[in-house]
Amino acid sequence: MKHLISALAFSAFALPAQAQDRLSLMLDWFVNPNHAPIVLAQELGYFTDAGLEIEVITPSDPNAPPRMAAAGRVDLAISYQPQLHLSRHDDLPLRRVGTLIATPLTCLAVLADHPAQDFADLRGGKVGFAVSGVQEVMLDAMLAHHGLASDDVERINIGWSISPALMAGQVDGVIGAFRNFELNQLQLEGTDGRCFYPEAEGVPAYDELIYVANPETMNADAIARFLEATAQAVSFILNQPEQAWEIFSGTASELQTALNVMAWADTWPRFATRPAALDAGRYARFEAFLAERGATPGGLSVDQLALDISAVIP
Repeated sequence: MKHLISALAFSAFALPAQAQDRLSLMLDWFVNPNHAPIVLAQELGYFTDAGLEIEVITPSDPNAPPRMAAAGRVDLAISYQPQLHLSRHDDLPLRRVGTLIATPLTCLAVLADHPAQDFADLRGGKVGFAVSGVQEVMLDAMLAHHGLASDDVERINIGWSISPALMAGQVDGVIGAFRNFELNQLQLEGTDGRCFYPEAEGVPAYDELIYVANPETMNADAIARFLEATAQAVSFILNQPEQAWEIFSGTASELQTALNVMAWADTWPRFATRPAALDAGRYARFEAFLAERGATPGGLSVDQLALDISAVIP
């Protein structure tokens, strides 16, 4: 998939040479259904109409995008709201400037036939995690929500081997599974899974995928037009999801897989219809949550985390 983006340096995303503002955007990982509004905005000409030339870049390291945006190496990066809070506490000059997917996608996944029918049934079991930090904080909060202590489960770092770890019985559950991908991957492997949802188990709701930028160097007007173009693309997707899939998947053969077909159905209803709109309370609540769990010292105001881009256009 990285070869796809390299080749698109860009044939599918390159725009005609004219007086346009250029923005570079680093994805959180390789192109997948989560990124459909960006691809559709290009394919349908919405970026061109907005006077924009968009360069899309995939990272070799999924931890790189926020750092690249903070350093001014890219104009925008796709990241995650929980990661933004940690990045800001690490003094990275970043702000959320838009939302791509406004609902949580991660969950604690177990096999459908696992004895843990209730979250509390995981007591004494093994729970894998892909990335230390926020995922473990979420796990602790979910345990506490059911009166369990942190050491009531054994934690195992399984990296990104989520589905294999579950199917092999290496762990009883995995925190950090994406409900639009891992559950479908399990099904394709002949195994059903199910989720315990963080937002139903003691974790505040949060924006899963967001656009972040360095507020000191960003072009607010160009970003506002970028967000409006992707909002148009989301409207197209919501009104014509089958046609949108045909256009999206037609941009690269690598997208035309059974997993992506299934993930598409679970993803497109979740796109933010108003990507520029800011839910300030959501950022205040998650900042307080992380502080209460001891993950950060807390104290960041909403405007230190997120911006309403329309309010900062000169």
